[in-house]
Amino acid sequence: MFCDRCGEPASAGDHTACAAARELEPPRFCPECRRRMKVQVVPTGWTAACVEHGLRES
Repeated sequence: MFCDRCGEPASAGDHTACAAARELEPPRFCPECRRRMKVQVVPTGWTAACVEHGLRES
């Protein structure tokens, strides 16, 4: 598993800053494969799409 904000392995290092930032912004990396996701932000939320694992929504 990977951090969905910085893309680094979730088990490596401290991701406290990533967790705090994720409360305000959408994910940027797929937590399953570390690929950069296509993110679209709209007033009602966000969508993030990984080419391998599909769509995530807020």
